[in-house]
Amino acid sequence: MEDVEKQADSSSTRGPSIETSAYENLNRHSALQPPDALLLPTNMTNRDRGWAGWLAVFGAFLALFCSFGQMNAFGTYQSWYSHHQLSSHSQFSISWIGSLQLWTFFFMGGPIGRLFDAYGPSPVMLFGTVLLTFSMLMTSISTKYYEFLLFQGFFFGLSVGSLFYPSLAAVSTHFDEYRASALGVVAAGSGVGGVVYPIMLRQLFLRTGYAWAVRASTLLSVACCIVALVTVKRVEGPKKCSGWMDVKMLKDACFMLLATGSFFICLGIFTPFFYIVNYAEDRALVSQNTGFYVLSVMNAGGVFGRIVPAILSDKMGRYNLLMPTSFLAGLSCLVFWMLAKTMIAVMGFAAVYGFLSGAFISVITPCVAQISDINEIGSRIGALYTLISIPSLIGGPIAGALIQCQGGSYTGVIGLSGSSIIIGSLFILACRLRINRNICARV
Repeated sequence: MEDVEKQADSSSTRGPSIETSAYENLNRHSALQPPDALLLPTNMTNRDRGWAGWLAVFGAFLALFCSFGQMNAFGTYQSWYSHHQLSSHSQFSISWIGSLQLWTFFFMGGPIGRLFDAYGPSPVMLFGTVLLTFSMLMTSISTKYYEFLLFQGFFFGLSVGSLFYPSLAAVSTHFDEYRASALGVVAAGSGVGGVVYPIMLRQLFLRTGYAWAVRASTLLSVACCIVALVTVKRVEGPKKCSGWMDVKMLKDACFMLLATGSFFICLGIFTPFFYIVNYAEDRALVSQNTGFYVLSVMNAGGVFGRIVPAILSDKMGRYNLLMPTSFLAGLSCLVFWMLAKTMIAVMGFAAVYGFLSGAFISVITPCVAQISDINEIGSRIGALYTLISIPSLIGGPIAGALIQCQGGSYTGVIGLSGSSIIIGSLFILACRLRINRNICARV
């Protein structure tokens, strides 16, 4: 980058850098530098203490609670649909609803991120609020398979993206030293939502019926979105015009290695969230009325997995933490889930996997920001999620097809999920080593 050359020319007057070579190729306006980086502009170092930043964290927490958190509860919907509205359809067919949610959410990341860079969070999040309200109300009256695909799959997925990306990107502009910690708190909102929504929905399904249960969850979501609209603002950086597609990021080896690793991880990381309830019920470990608690335990683990690793990553390095937690998440599937034959074992796996997978969800965003210009935060975060939209679309249906082909056995599903996550973690390791080959460096 040009700034690196400028820094080299001015090094004699500024004094020697205390940075390791892990960050030597980062732009001076990088959205996420290490806490003691000399490359940060001096007017950015006070952001961590601003009330506006923590208000944005609070609003973004609520935005992710009602959007991505509700998406994490799809396993509850899938279990309900398989015995009620869509009982005549296979698990393979029903899983397409959740997969379409994920694909739309991920694929629209690029355009939504570019809109954030151009117009800020408020217009995009207002659109997301209106669309979330519309999609869920229409879902509450849906009866046909294609209606669920359209409203709960496509429209709801788009609304989640319109709330998710601007929230994370806006918070990223408020913090420097504690950015990963702040983003971890924000990402915990989706974990909390993943705990609350399955329990709330299942209880309301039984007490008020499906339609009013969905409407009640819509009311809660709208209230959270209104608070988020008021509190989530961004810090303006130097203005910079860019196109809708930054070709330079495709030539950035670190970014592409990170994106490739995320591709393989997302092929398997959501499979347990889709099928852990069915796994517990099909194995007669729990009844249909209590199976959803397994998903809540998994999402509860994700709450801690989004906060604790994010805080640790600010101290030990984001890539240093992302790689091992991703590897262990895959390993937990191959060992822990594969051997889980009792209710206690399944609950234990759910908690452990929720924690480890939560680390990927919370730390991946600051990892992207670490190698990005501050004016490209939204675009690059969105571009990453757009690139991984394909595995998110096909992961669930592939898992459903494997279950169907193996006569109800989950062995193939577990093997695919765990191995794909492990492969992805190896690409992230390659990205980390490309940044700095010193294994002791804080990267």
